[in-house]
Amino acid sequence: MDRILTRLVEKGRISNSECHEIAANIERSSELSTCSTCDLVIEAIIEDLDVKKTVFQSLEKVVAPDAILASNTSSLSITGIASALERPERFIGLHFFNPAPLMPLVEIIPALQTNAQLPLRCMHMMKAWGKEPVLAKDTPGFIVNRVARPFYGEALRILEEGIADASTIDAAMKDLGFKMGPFELMDLIGNDVNYAVTTSVFNAFYQDPRYRPSLVQKRHVEAGWLGRKTQRGYYDYRESSPKSSPVHDVFLREQISERILVMLMNEAIDAVFMDIASPHDIELAMTRGVNYPKGLLAWANEWSLSRVYAALENLRERYQEDRYRPSPLLRAHATSRTFLEI
Repeated sequence: MDRILTRLVEKGRISNSECHEIAANIERSSELSTCSTCDLVIEAIIEDLDVKKTVFQSLEKVVAPDAILASNTSSLSITGIASALERPERFIGLHFFNPAPLMPLVEIIPALQTNAQLPLRCMHMMKAWGKEPVLAKDTPGFIVNRVARPFYGEALRILEEGIADASTIDAAMKDLGFKMGPFELMDLIGNDVNYAVTTSVFNAFYQDPRYRPSLVQKRHVEAGWLGRKTQRGYYDYRESSPKSSPVHDVFLREQISERILVMLMNEAIDAVFMDIASPHDIELAMTRGVNYPKGLLAWANEWSLSRVYAALENLRERYQEDRYRPSPLLRAHATSRTFLEI
């Protein structure tokens, strides 16, 4: 937190006096009893369902009956955590993006048991904090960690097939306007964290092949090549190590970027089809939560839905895998040549 506050001062976002005031408002404690006077408690611990349930059962005995209890989980079931509580109606998911003081997006995820008025109350609260909230259904990965899975998964699949190396795949996506390529981003997030989220989403969707984890990433985790935090990931960050150079084959890079992008577009369209969130919130989540250069739905309209559909059908024909199945909503719009409503 101190490092983030220092960065905010350096960028001119806050003054030195505001920095000291914020720091003074932070109270650190190892005792849950410290939360007894809190109106809202947000948990951000290990992504383990049983551990989270245990913590909230303890918290429920400490806080006031009308206090809001929330989880910052990125992919676990909000309904599942709420089931451990005596008063699950006051429980909700509030998923902040890292680093939370800098990133504006917050996914608000009600459990099945959540009081119907609580999501709106949390929306107002997050806006008052200067955040940009979006409302998501309690499904694996919510909006961002569901829709973004192909950014990593399809990039890893292309690497596994030997079509291109990590630096060339990264360069292809940066050609489209992404600030970081998938391998750079996985190294920044941590391969252990990214692999755990992918595995969680894959299992939660009953092994849907669209979300299948990568053996390449699994091996990196087993080797301890977690990315920047271990100085070794898809790239070598040790000072003496030479940096890899991407292949400057424009046609190859266009093929790579199209393959990953149509998978992302299809995932966003399917999130609309499955009523995970509104089209507006899906666009906002992907541009403000993970800094995509454009909303995926608007991007699909711009490319033409028939082009996206044809690209997916070509991949499905080539690999004979359900992984590349187009969303029913994409199929309907592509064949009728209508645009998605955003």
